[in-house]
Amino acid sequence: MAQTVSDFFWERLHGWGVRRVFGYPGDGINGLLGALRRRGGDIEFVQARHEEMAAFMASAHAKFTGELGVCIATSGPGASHLLTGLYDARLDHMPVLAIAGQQARTALGAHYQQEIDLVSMFKDVAGSFAAQASAPAQVRHLVDRAVRTAIGERRVTALIMPNDLQEMAYEEPPRAHGAVLSGIGYTKPRVIPHEADLQRAAEVLNAGSKVAMLIGAGAAGAADEVVGVAELLGAGVAKALLGKAILPDDLPFVTGSIGLLGTPASWDLMQGCDTLLMVGSGFPYSEFLPKEGQARGVQIDLKADMLSIRYPMEVNLHGDAAETLRALLPMLRRKADRSWRESVETSIQSSQRTLTERAMQPANPINPQRVFTELSARLPERAILTSDSGSCANWYARDVRMRRGMMGSLSGGLASMGAAVPYAIAAKLAYPDRPVIALVGDGAMQMNNMAELITVQKYWRNWASPTWICMVLNNQDLNQVTWEQRVMEGDPKFEATQVIPDVPYHRFAEMIGLKGIFVDDPERLGAAWEEALISPVPVVLEVRTDPEVPPIPPHFTFKQVKNFLAATPTDPENGGIIANTARQVFGSILPRSGNDETPR
Repeated sequence: MAQTVSDFFWERLHGWGVRRVFGYPGDGINGLLGALRRRGGDIEFVQARHEEMAAFMASAHAKFTGELGVCIATSGPGASHLLTGLYDARLDHMPVLAIAGQQARTALGAHYQQEIDLVSMFKDVAGSFAAQASAPAQVRHLVDRAVRTAIGERRVTALIMPNDLQEMAYEEPPRAHGAVLSGIGYTKPRVIPHEADLQRAAEVLNAGSKVAMLIGAGAAGAADEVVGVAELLGAGVAKALLGKAILPDDLPFVTGSIGLLGTPASWDLMQGCDTLLMVGSGFPYSEFLPKEGQARGVQIDLKADMLSIRYPMEVNLHGDAAETLRALLPMLRRKADRSWRESVETSIQSSQRTLTERAMQPANPINPQRVFTELSARLPERAILTSDSGSCANWYARDVRMRRGMMGSLSGGLASMGAAVPYAIAAKLAYPDRPVIALVGDGAMQMNNMAELITVQKYWRNWASPTWICMVLNNQDLNQVTWEQRVMEGDPKFEATQVIPDVPYHRFAEMIGLKGIFVDDPERLGAAWEEALISPVPVVLEVRTDPEVPPIPPHFTFKQVKNFLAATPTDPENGGIIANTARQVFGSILPRSGNDETPR
């Protein structure tokens, strides 16, 4: 049998190192899927329940492994379903290749069934490279360029394959005018600033007496260098959410997360510093950084377009984080005065006490912060955590303390609901021997995460370790938006939009052959986590939590207080709001009294 275009397509991707593809079948890609079957499994096909989830898995695969993530979908709606997961990859600078089928070339332009102008549709999300194949001899260079662009620029790329082309005999490009001959191969370059620029940065950092560092996902692989710089400069280090796992939280100078989801210690760090060093972070909220003019700034980033867009930096260093910090270290002088470092460590200790006190305050029935605090104390070595967007991300950011060797991620720049479970599936497929925990709200669970539990049921028996947990906060409320309505808009909770059905998630898990655990007693939380962590089958841990526990920001603005006070009197849950807010703000001076709703 002659080699088809589809046979060559997978052979070329295999040559580029692709070993796993996430997707969902359809007649627009039948030729590609048939060729994939003929390969005998050297490229694994992971069947998601929905194309959007396949794209999230591809994005997560890239995040957790550093490899190219690949997803595939049929023409028309299959291709359009990929977009949200692809935007997640694009906004977090992940290398992902999207493969989509298309109607036959002779039908294009005829308003044919499932005909969409896919090149135009993908052009924004895959702006660096989106192309449709039109001839067999073209496929070689399209694959090569799509892969090299994705991994070299850390961007999303897209290839569109008409279904009739997939079945044609493959032809190598001729050695002729108009033909393109391409090859496989890419090696990551050593990107490092000029020595003169490094010296300028060192002068700024050496001159500062109160240095703050902010690290993000771009600092992955640079943990030792970050620690070395922080020790020399006596700096405190705050972490953007995508950088949460880069440094362990047991280091005495790590303040934890920053921003609305951040810790009081990170707020204190940024408000008190006179020098700011940002490493590999696109943290978007400038109001949580020093005031303009307060601090001199140095930024390191591999992407030039991310430099000096959050804070006006004095020195911008375009380079790889680890390489740049390694070159910078010999130029830095150890600060003899450690009073700033001591104040940072004192702030961290106070912040940690505050977070623990808030987590242990009573609620009706369970304080969601306590769910994460109880998990944090029991996290196994090398655990991988994923979080969905919503209020659960607040507690993940603040109350889970990462240790060295752990990993964690979520939908960062896009902040999309529905990513936690597909992320956790991709993490487990990449590291089948490691414990994986997804932290999910009930809104995201109902939106699309429940269906992906079926994917877990399909594949878990192939894993070296069965430890895979989906923890669901069941509060029947789209909680993050409810609090945004109150605090950002000054509106009471709008029950028509915010209240969602009460679903027995643990029973759904049991129905499809997984283990379900239900908890509505805070004193059982620790035992429930321990039961889940030793389960011989994947677990859905459903926790009944109080939606009226406020996600207190590290700092209140006058507008936030004003809006909250305006919303509270007419809010349908005003009694719980007042009691729980009082506990969260004044928890350290209020005695605990079981589940009594009244602060004393």
